[in-house]
Amino acid sequence: MKFKIVADSCCDFDENGKKLDNIQIIPLTLHVGDTDIIDDETFDQLDFIKRVAGHPESPKSSCPSPGTYMEAYEGDYDCVFAVTLSGNLSGSWNSAEVGRKMYFEEHPDDKKKIHVFDSCSASAGEARIATYIHELANTEGETFESIVEKVNKYKLEMKTFFVIETLETLRKNGRLTGLQAIVATVLNIKPVMGATDEGVIIKLDQARGMEKALKKLAQIIADTISNPQEKVLAITHCNCPDRARWMKEQIESLVKFKDITIGDTRGVATMYANDGGIIISV
Repeated sequence: MKFKIVADSCCDFDENGKKLDNIQIIPLTLHVGDTDIIDDETFDQLDFIKRVAGHPESPKSSCPSPGTYMEAYEGDYDCVFAVTLSGNLSGSWNSAEVGRKMYFEEHPDDKKKIHVFDSCSASAGEARIATYIHELANTEGETFESIVEKVNKYKLEMKTFFVIETLETLRKNGRLTGLQAIVATVLNIKPVMGATDEGVIIKLDQARGMEKALKKLAQIIADTISNPQEKVLAITHCNCPDRARWMKEQIESLVKFKDITIGDTRGVATMYANDGGIIISV
């Protein structure tokens, strides 16, 4: 099977994932005030964190155009699989799907098959889905239809969690009142967050201090993930590799996974997670 995977730049691979072939990353654009930052290989995480911290308004993002996705679908492939961050966080899925329709309008005789997956997740979760597609597409006997079916099943079983260091971006985004943010900051309260099957962010728990919050998250994972020995858990961190390694140790002390990987955030996930944030998908 000649295949290609197209993912937006909220797909945060670990070092092994970055080496996979036949994958194209489509960058989103980040906006901090009047400054536009392309989320590609030129993205400077530390500079972005500094810009966001020094600006009174919330950073924003804009998704790739349908035309950009349409161009990414070009080429001599039997199948193209696109993976985007949650449609509840961005218009990337819609743009990729419109691009798919535009492609077949422009190439009505093209026999390639294209499917767009809404990851209903982000960062580590999106990367896990892209990696799973890559594994299946390189497996003898798999077809386009069987891959779509298995990935959709995988999506429903996958869970995404995160703990963030600061509530400031949520406050700036209007997701949290100023008073709530101030109280949480003064009390050093860190929310333990998750996502529904549809990719909607929800609060699972909270704790006073980052270490306690991460320990609560480790326990939630140990209590809720079935058949962990058959699964790969992916940790993505925003500028805190030591914390990510510590979190891996906490999880391993409670439950045994097939593997635990660690990666760093690109621009979009950096915008959401903030400096010191931890994202986990399994």
